[in-house]
Amino acid sequence: QVQLVESGGGLVQAGGSLRLSCAASGTNFSNKAMAWYRQAPGKQRDMVATIISSGSTNYADSVKGRFTISRDIFRDNARNTVYLQMNSLKPEDTAVYYCAAGISRPDITLIRFNYWGQGTPVTVSS
Repeated sequence: QVQLVESGGGLVQAGGSLRLSCAASGTNFSNKAMAWYRQAPGKQRDMVATIISSGSTNYADSVKGRFTISRDIFRDNARNTVYLQMNSLKPEDTAVYYCAAGISRPDITLIRFNYWGQGTPVTVSS
């Protein structure tokens, strides 16, 4: 079955950096879009960054210029690692970060992410 396992979260001071990783397996990832979402306490889960099968990316306005999403697809297409490089972190970036996968579409707004990881917490202290 499809498995998404996040790692790399932790505690960091404002202005610092973290790199999140998502190890994904169990399906053909060559036709999958991958994304990072986050959910802060008491708030809804929001999209942070998306990368589609063509390599095109999309970011939430709040993280543009600070966060970078990238991916490595293994030759067998059945494994995939997605990264989120987070720089210039702010206290408002504090949240649980989730990795997600879904069928890729040229129009990112039409992508439905139906596979999710368990999340990794990120805390940014001021």
